[in-house]
Amino acid sequence: MTDSAPPPRSIPGWIKVLDRVQLPALAGSHARVRHALGDSSRSLREIADLIQASPVLALSVLREANRSVNSLSEAAESLEVALSRIGLKRTEAVLARIPALEPAQIPASLRQIVVISQHASQQANGLFAARLARLWQDIHWGSLLFLSPIWTLAAAYPALFESWEHRVLAGGEPATRVEQELLGVSLLELCLAVAEHWRLPEWIVQGYHLLSGDRRRLIKALHIARDNEHPLHQQQMLDADPDLRRWLTLPSNTIVLANGLALSAHHSWSGIHSLRWQRLTGLYLQLPLATVQQLIHQQAAQSARSYPIPGTWHPAQGLLMPWDSRFQQAPAKPKPKVPDASAMDRWRTHCAQLLREPSAFSNALQLTTTARQAFTAAGMQRVLLFLADRTQSRLVTQQETLDKTAAGLTLDPTQSPLLRKLLEKPALLRLKSDNAAQYSALLPGALKERFSTENLLLRSIGTNGRVSVLVVADQNGEPFTDTALQAFEKTAQCLERALGSFSKRVR
Repeated sequence: MTDSAPPPRSIPGWIKVLDRVQLPALAGSHARVRHALGDSSRSLREIADLIQASPVLALSVLREANRSVNSLSEAAESLEVALSRIGLKRTEAVLARIPALEPAQIPASLRQIVVISQHASQQANGLFAARLARLWQDIHWGSLLFLSPIWTLAAAYPALFESWEHRVLAGGEPATRVEQELLGVSLLELCLAVAEHWRLPEWIVQGYHLLSGDRRRLIKALHIARDNEHPLHQQQMLDADPDLRRWLTLPSNTIVLANGLALSAHHSWSGIHSLRWQRLTGLYLQLPLATVQQLIHQQAAQSARSYPIPGTWHPAQGLLMPWDSRFQQAPAKPKPKVPDASAMDRWRTHCAQLLREPSAFSNALQLTTTARQAFTAAGMQRVLLFLADRTQSRLVTQQETLDKTAAGLTLDPTQSPLLRKLLEKPALLRLKSDNAAQYSALLPGALKERFSTENLLLRSIGTNGRVSVLVVADQNGEPFTDTALQAFEKTAQCLERALGSFSKRVR
């Protein structure tokens, strides 16, 4: 699957898509496992060791083992249990369906997220497994597969993961806003739903519950962890909160810590996110920050040696750079498109069509198509044009320049006081940094998912005192220039006159 099809916008839709994704495995690992399955002298343990060298193969076997298990049965939480449950013949059939590809043939986003998972697994094994030897299987599989819902996302829509990585990790944009824009849902909530649907190890489900729904305890622990130089004071604070102390020492937290360390180090060793996870790990292990950093650097180097995948970045490489290095840079934001002479010629042509009397249009679709073309030629890079029904109880998308999901978008003005105000009479509302907080809460969620509320134009247009069209437009979230604002308003006035001429022709 590629990212050519538009992504879904709901958790059920995403689960349906991700369930169909067939992850590819590295050809070398795939061949070794299939050869071992055909060798009767190989033990189950030897086959499990070969499979676990390929996270994709391990996930596929575990999912197959848990696919037919009912809700009352215990899910397989380790590879050996999964192999025993489905048998070698069925395992061979599962592997036969998995594409075997060379590294360069696998999407770079998928390769990269698997490297992060392997790095997390190494951190978990090195930092925690020896201390909790009885639970090493839970620690190993929980840490390795924690991000596996994202593996399928990266395989199906590589550009989405890359965009999230650059905007959230490197660019520091709010994750909630970026994920709503890219996915239509919270990434953590999606991962939780997928983990439950696939019946992944219970520690993984608990980890996503913690990150998505139990953040208060995590924030309290992070606050205590900041005081890393005073362990006695930290202990006193934990003693004062027995519930937090008990929660902090849960073994299941190790896989969240390991993945937090690996994912944050992917961008920087010294960034604020890395330091938070390092301090929290120090609080869990009761170790000073310097010791924790030495340990995680050692585990990172071991991970890079153990799991080399060509064409990927490993944070261990960053240990050779200056301490404050950033390993991925946020992409430069696209500059607002300034209409060139050719675009202005097109704009004049479209406006002339709108201004013709009698109206040159035989139906509303022709009129709104020309209007959309005029707004685009005037420099608006994203445009949604809605038509209001006769009772103004619905706004239906008539034209769009966003994506296919916006084509069927319908807004209910009764749910938004801001939309009701715009439908009372023709008006312009410009959202910018100094008023975005005031108006953002009044916007329908469907618009906030698709537009940055800091730089947005909403213009209601109509004739004879009745609003019939709402235009929503921006320049990829960038601030508007005076020229762009003037061109937008002139285009809106042309559309207003075109609606008047068209209404006379219809009569």
